[in-house]
Amino acid sequence: MSEVLLQASGLRLAFGGVKAADGIDLGVMKGEFLAIIGPNGAGKTTFINMTTGYLRPNAGEISYEGQRITGMSPRAIVKRGIARSFQLPQLFLEHTVEQNVALAVASRDGIWSPLTPLLRPGYRDEARDLLERFGLTGIADTRADALNEGARKLADIAMAVALKPRLLLMDEPTSGVAASEKMDVVETLARVLREAKVTAVFVEHDMDVVERFADRVAVWSQGRIAALGPPGEVLSDPAVQREVIGIERHA
Repeated sequence: MSEVLLQASGLRLAFGGVKAADGIDLGVMKGEFLAIIGPNGAGKTTFINMTTGYLRPNAGEISYEGQRITGMSPRAIVKRGIARSFQLPQLFLEHTVEQNVALAVASRDGIWSPLTPLLRPGYRDEARDLLERFGLTGIADTRADALNEGARKLADIAMAVALKPRLLLMDEPTSGVAASEKMDVVETLARVLREAKVTAVFVEHDMDVVERFADRVAVWSQGRIAALGPPGEVLSDPAVQREVIGIERHA
Protein backbone atom coordinates (compact mmCIF):
# COMPACT_ATOMS: atom_id res chain seq x y z
CA MET A 1 0.00 0.00 0.00
CA SER A 2 1.29 3.47 -0.95
CA GLU A 3 2.36 5.78 1.86
CA VAL A 4 0.71 9.20 2.13
CA LEU A 5 3.42 11.84 2.14
CA LEU A 6 1.24 14.97 2.16
CA GLN A 7 -2.36 15.18 3.32
CA ALA A 8 -4.64 18.17 2.79
CA SER A 9 -7.93 18.03 4.68
CA GLY A 10 -10.87 20.39 4.34
CA LEU A 11 -8.84 23.32 2.99
CA ARG A 12 -10.85 26.50 2.52
CA LEU A 13 -9.67 29.93 1.43
CA ALA A 14 -11.66 32.84 0.02
CA PHE A 15 -10.59 36.13 -1.49
CA GLY A 16 -13.60 38.35 -0.97
CA GLY A 17 -16.46 36.38 -2.47
CA VAL A 18 -14.23 34.11 -4.56
CA LYS A 19 -13.65 30.63 -3.14
CA ALA A 20 -10.11 29.69 -4.16
CA ALA A 21 -10.27 26.55 -2.01
CA ASP A 22 -13.65 25.11 -1.14
CA GLY A 23 -13.09 21.95 0.90
CA ILE A 24 -9.94 20.47 -0.67
CA ASP A 25 -9.17 16.91 0.46
CA LEU A 26 -6.11 15.36 -1.17
CA GLY A 27 -3.47 12.84 -0.26
CA VAL A 28 -0.19 12.86 -2.18
CA MET A 29 1.43 9.44 -2.25
CA LYS A 30 5.13 8.98 -1.67
CA GLY A 31 7.02 8.61 -4.94
CA GLU A 32 4.22 9.63 -7.26
CA PHE A 33 4.02 12.30 -9.96
CA LEU A 34 0.67 14.01 -9.43
CA ALA A 35 -0.58 16.43 -12.08
CA ILE A 36 -3.05 19.20 -11.23
CA ILE A 37 -5.13 20.46 -14.13
CA GLY A 38 -8.05 22.85 -14.45
CA PRO A 39 -9.05 26.17 -15.99
CA ASN A 40 -7.43 29.44 -14.97
CA GLY A 41 -8.76 30.66 -11.63
CA ALA A 42 -9.72 27.18 -10.43
CA GLY A 43 -7.42 27.38 -7.39
CA LYS A 44 -4.46 25.29 -8.56
CA THR A 45 -1.72 27.76 -7.63
CA THR A 46 -3.59 28.64 -4.43
CA PHE A 47 -3.19 25.01 -3.34
CA ILE A 48 0.56 25.16 -3.96
CA ASN A 49 0.80 28.46 -2.10
CA MET A 50 -1.05 27.05 0.91
CA THR A 51 1.09 23.92 0.93
CA THR A 52 4.34 25.89 0.81
CA GLY A 53 3.40 28.55 3.37
CA TYR A 54 2.79 31.52 1.07
CA LEU A 55 -0.91 31.53 1.95
CA ARG A 56 -2.69 30.36 5.09
CA PRO A 57 -6.05 28.62 4.67
CA ASN A 58 -9.13 29.99 6.44
CA ALA A 59 -9.95 26.44 7.51
CA GLY A 60 -8.56 22.94 7.21
CA GLU A 61 -5.15 21.37 7.78
CA ILE A 62 -2.11 20.25 5.84
CA SER A 63 0.15 17.53 7.21
CA TYR A 64 3.46 16.31 5.86
CA GLU A 65 4.99 13.02 6.96
CA GLY A 66 2.31 12.93 9.63
CA GLN A 67 3.18 16.35 11.07
CA ARG A 68 0.98 19.45 10.83
CA ILE A 69 2.54 22.21 8.70
CA THR A 70 -0.49 24.49 8.29
CA GLY A 71 0.52 28.13 8.68
CA MET A 72 4.26 27.49 8.92
CA SER A 73 6.56 29.94 7.14
CA PRO A 74 7.91 29.06 3.67
CA ARG A 75 11.44 28.77 5.05
CA ALA A 76 10.32 26.41 7.82
CA ILE A 77 8.47 24.27 5.30
CA VAL A 78 11.57 24.05 3.10
CA LYS A 79 13.50 22.79 6.13
CA ARG A 80 10.88 20.05 6.55
CA GLY A 81 11.66 18.77 3.04
CA ILE A 82 9.21 20.57 0.74
CA ALA A 83 10.39 22.80 -2.11
CA ARG A 84 8.65 24.55 -4.98
CA SER A 85 9.24 26.22 -8.30
CA PHE A 86 7.23 29.14 -9.65
CA GLN A 87 5.48 29.75 -12.95
CA LEU A 88 8.05 32.48 -13.61
CA PRO A 89 11.60 31.21 -12.89
CA GLN A 90 13.11 32.85 -9.80
CA LEU A 91 16.73 33.29 -10.88
CA PHE A 92 19.45 35.81 -10.06
CA LEU A 93 19.70 37.16 -13.58
CA GLU A 94 23.10 38.79 -13.15
CA HIS A 95 24.67 35.50 -12.01
CA THR A 96 25.64 32.45 -14.03
CA VAL A 97 23.65 29.22 -13.93
CA GLU A 98 26.31 27.58 -11.75
CA GLN A 99 26.33 30.51 -9.36
CA ASN A 100 22.54 30.38 -9.04
CA VAL A 101 22.58 26.72 -8.08
CA ALA A 102 25.53 27.26 -5.69
CA LEU A 103 23.51 29.95 -3.92
CA ALA A 104 20.63 27.49 -3.52
CA VAL A 105 22.98 24.82 -2.15
CA ALA A 106 24.38 27.28 0.40
CA SER A 107 20.91 28.33 1.53
CA ARG A 108 20.44 24.83 2.98
CA ASP A 109 23.09 25.80 5.55
CA GLY A 110 21.35 29.08 6.28
CA ILE A 111 23.86 31.08 4.24
CA TRP A 112 22.14 33.91 2.38
CA SER A 113 25.21 36.00 1.53
CA PRO A 114 25.55 36.35 -2.25
CA LEU A 115 29.33 36.08 -2.01
CA THR A 116 30.18 33.17 0.32
CA PRO A 117 28.73 30.36 -1.85
CA LEU A 118 30.65 31.63 -4.86
CA LEU A 119 33.96 31.32 -3.01
CA ARG A 120 33.55 27.93 -1.33
CA PRO A 121 34.54 25.02 -3.59
CA GLY A 122 32.14 22.61 -1.88
CA TYR A 123 29.07 24.57 -2.92
CA ARG A 124 30.38 25.01 -6.46
CA ASP A 125 31.18 21.29 -6.73
CA GLU A 126 27.67 20.29 -5.66
CA ALA A 127 26.20 22.82 -8.08
CA ARG A 128 28.23 21.34 -10.96
CA ASP A 129 27.02 17.85 -10.06
CA LEU A 130 23.41 19.01 -10.16
CA LEU A 131 23.93 20.77 -13.47
CA GLU A 132 25.35 17.58 -14.94
CA ARG A 133 22.26 15.65 -13.83
CA PHE A 134 20.03 18.27 -15.45
CA GLY A 135 22.08 18.35 -18.65
CA LEU A 136 23.03 21.98 -18.08
CA THR A 137 26.83 21.67 -17.87
CA GLY A 138 27.22 23.34 -21.25
CA ILE A 139 25.59 26.54 -19.98
CA ALA A 140 27.04 26.54 -16.44
CA ASP A 141 28.96 29.76 -17.11
CA THR A 142 26.09 31.50 -18.95
CA ARG A 143 24.32 34.35 -17.21
CA ALA A 144 20.72 33.57 -16.35
CA ASP A 145 19.43 36.55 -18.30
CA ALA A 146 20.85 35.03 -21.51
CA LEU A 147 18.97 31.69 -21.23
CA ASN A 148 15.99 30.59 -23.28
CA GLU A 149 12.83 29.71 -21.38
CA GLY A 150 13.43 25.97 -21.35
CA ALA A 151 16.90 26.37 -19.83
CA ARG A 152 15.54 28.90 -17.32
CA LYS A 153 12.91 26.43 -16.16
CA LEU A 154 15.46 23.66 -15.74
CA ALA A 155 17.87 25.95 -13.88
CA ASP A 156 15.05 27.14 -11.60
CA ILE A 157 14.04 23.59 -10.76
CA ALA A 158 17.70 22.59 -10.28
CA MET A 159 17.82 25.29 -7.60
CA ALA A 160 14.77 23.74 -5.93
CA VAL A 161 16.33 20.26 -6.09
CA ALA A 162 19.50 21.71 -4.53
CA LEU A 163 17.46 22.11 -1.34
CA LYS A 164 17.20 18.28 -1.24
CA PRO A 165 13.42 18.11 -0.92
CA ARG A 166 11.43 14.92 -0.59
CA LEU A 167 8.42 16.70 -2.11
CA LEU A 168 8.63 19.22 -4.96
CA LEU A 169 5.68 21.30 -6.13
CA MET A 170 6.03 22.86 -9.59
CA ASP A 171 3.72 25.57 -10.90
CA GLU A 172 3.44 25.16 -14.68
CA PRO A 173 6.96 23.85 -15.40
CA THR A 174 6.38 24.04 -19.17
CA SER A 175 4.81 27.52 -19.23
CA GLY A 176 6.56 29.66 -21.82
CA VAL A 177 8.69 26.76 -23.06
CA ALA A 178 8.74 26.30 -26.83
CA ALA A 179 6.56 23.42 -28.01
CA SER A 180 9.59 21.72 -29.55
CA GLU A 181 11.37 21.71 -26.16
CA LYS A 182 8.53 20.78 -23.80
CA MET A 183 8.88 17.01 -23.81
CA ASP A 184 12.67 17.16 -23.47
CA VAL A 185 12.37 19.54 -20.51
CA VAL A 186 9.84 17.36 -18.69
CA GLU A 187 11.73 14.18 -19.58
CA THR A 188 14.79 15.66 -17.86
CA LEU A 189 12.78 16.76 -14.83
CA ALA A 190 11.12 13.37 -14.46
CA ARG A 191 14.41 11.49 -14.77
CA VAL A 192 16.25 13.63 -12.21
CA LEU A 193 13.38 13.62 -9.70
CA ARG A 194 12.74 9.89 -9.94
CA GLU A 195 16.46 9.14 -9.57
CA ALA A 196 16.51 11.33 -6.46
CA LYS A 197 13.29 9.69 -5.18
CA VAL A 198 11.52 13.05 -5.03
CA THR A 199 7.72 13.04 -5.03
CA ALA A 200 6.34 15.65 -7.44
CA VAL A 201 3.13 17.64 -7.74
CA PHE A 202 2.90 19.79 -10.86
CA VAL A 203 0.33 22.17 -12.31
CA GLU A 204 0.14 21.67 -16.06
CA HIS A 205 -1.93 22.87 -19.02
CA ASP A 206 -0.44 20.59 -21.68
CA MET A 207 -2.47 17.39 -21.67
CA ASP A 208 0.19 15.50 -23.68
CA VAL A 209 2.66 16.18 -20.85
CA VAL A 210 0.08 15.11 -18.25
CA GLU A 211 -0.78 11.90 -20.07
CA ARG A 212 2.85 10.93 -20.54
CA PHE A 213 4.35 11.78 -17.14
CA ALA A 214 1.63 11.80 -14.45
CA ASP A 215 0.83 8.78 -12.29
CA ARG A 216 -2.41 10.45 -11.19
CA VAL A 217 -4.34 13.54 -12.23
CA ALA A 218 -6.38 15.85 -9.97
CA VAL A 219 -8.87 18.09 -11.73
CA TRP A 220 -9.51 21.45 -10.07
CA SER A 221 -12.77 23.30 -10.67
CA GLN A 222 -13.95 26.37 -8.74
CA GLY A 223 -11.78 25.59 -5.73
CA ARG A 224 -12.77 21.92 -5.58
CA ILE A 225 -11.36 18.63 -6.82
CA ALA A 226 -13.79 17.52 -9.53
CA ALA A 227 -11.98 14.30 -10.47
CA LEU A 228 -8.97 12.28 -9.31
CA GLY A 229 -7.39 9.17 -10.79
CA PRO A 230 -5.07 7.72 -13.43
CA PRO A 231 -4.51 9.90 -16.53
CA GLY A 232 -6.23 7.53 -18.93
CA GLU A 233 -9.35 7.41 -16.78
CA VAL A 234 -9.54 11.10 -15.90
CA LEU A 235 -8.65 12.55 -19.31
CA SER A 236 -11.22 10.36 -21.06
CA ASP A 237 -14.04 11.52 -18.76
CA PRO A 238 -16.54 13.46 -20.95
CA ALA A 239 -17.08 16.12 -18.27
CA VAL A 240 -13.33 16.71 -17.91
CA GLN A 241 -12.89 16.84 -21.68
CA ARG A 242 -15.70 19.35 -22.03
CA GLU A 243 -15.04 21.59 -19.04
CA VAL A 244 -11.27 21.41 -18.64
CA ILE A 245 -9.37 20.00 -21.60
CA GLY A 246 -11.48 21.82 -24.18
CA ILE A 247 -10.92 25.13 -22.37
CA GLU A 248 -7.18 24.62 -21.99
CA ARG A 249 -6.49 23.46 -25.53
CA HIS A 250 -7.99 26.69 -26.79
CA ALA A 251 -6.44 28.93 -24.09
